[in-house]
Amino acid sequence: MLQDDYILRQIREMVRAVMKMLFQVESPELTPEVLEDRETRETLESLLALMEEGKIDEAENRLYDLTSGEDDEERKNLEAGLLFYYALNGKSDDFLEEHDFSREEIMTGIQDLADRYGLSGIAEAFRA
Repeated sequence: MLQDDYILRQIREMVRAVMKMLFQVESPELTPEVLEDRETRETLESLLALMEEGKIDEAENRLYDLTSGEDDEERKNLEAGLLFYYALNGKSDDFLEEHDFSREEIMTGIQDLADRYGLSGIAEAFRA
């Protein structure tokens, strides 16, 4: 339990720091409303809807498809992906367990997302 609390805080602070550094987003709570681009906000909202339905793997697969193409030069889907994992991290341990997901998988998802954008050093710094 303490380990999960530590990971939860670590994920929260990592996403907040990256959002501030890369996107100049400084908000008490990271919600879809912090996204200025309407299309990016809609993308995030569709990922969050899948998450709420318990379709976390499907949401992650969709996020992977969105972030692995060459047409994502603006990093807009990186921003949506970070906020997706931030929201997922806010779910209870019971919700995650019920849907066969863990905080470690959230951390791995963020690491993979960062790697796709050449930002592995940032995410790794928080893991160390």
